[in-house]
Amino acid sequence: MDESKIKEQLHTLTLEHKDLDDALILMKEKPFVDELQIKRIKKRKLKLKDEIKLLESKLIPDIEA
Repeated sequence: MDESKIKEQLHTLTLEHKDLDDALILMKEKPFVDELQIKRIKKRKLKLKDEIKLLESKLIPDIEA
């Protein structure tokens, strides 16, 4: 995967992560909270965070020792 595709995917995943953050905030403001849905969103956010970290590590150039 070339650098531009990695950056594009990184941007997409970052936006989705932020959208999930916003969704959680809105859900918690409601009087009746769906705990199962919140757990699913949090799990998805963690998965996205791992994918984002992996992609970010691919953008760091290898240093020869």
